[in-house]
Amino acid sequence: MENMYCLRCSRPIEAGQKSVAVYLFAQTVGIKPRQKSAAQRISFCPQCSVSLAMGPPPEGALNMAAWGMIRELVASDQSLNHAAWENLNEVQDSLLPTGTDSVRPSAQSGGYFEF
Repeated sequence: MENMYCLRCSRPIEAGQKSVAVYLFAQTVGIKPRQKSAAQRISFCPQCSVSLAMGPPPEGALNMAAWGMIRELVASDQSLNHAAWENLNEVQDSLLPTGTDSVRPSAQSGGYFEF
């Protein structure tokens, strides 16, 4: 198995982990013999998929086409949004509050999450 990484944030994506994959290949049309490139898999983690879909359209025709497909996936089912929030909650749980060195507060301390 090939190790996959999110194209946008470079997070590793393990086999079976929730993600969005865009497959890209090129093929000649109207030319004999037909030429076809190898397909490449481009992966995005759930957070980057949702972020891309909710953000402004990127520049460039190819980027716009991929952006439209990702928006369609994100809008069609809530499971990708849920996966993104689950991953963000895991990250939040591992962060320390602003102004602390290494002491993790109890869950009852009333701390807040700061970006």
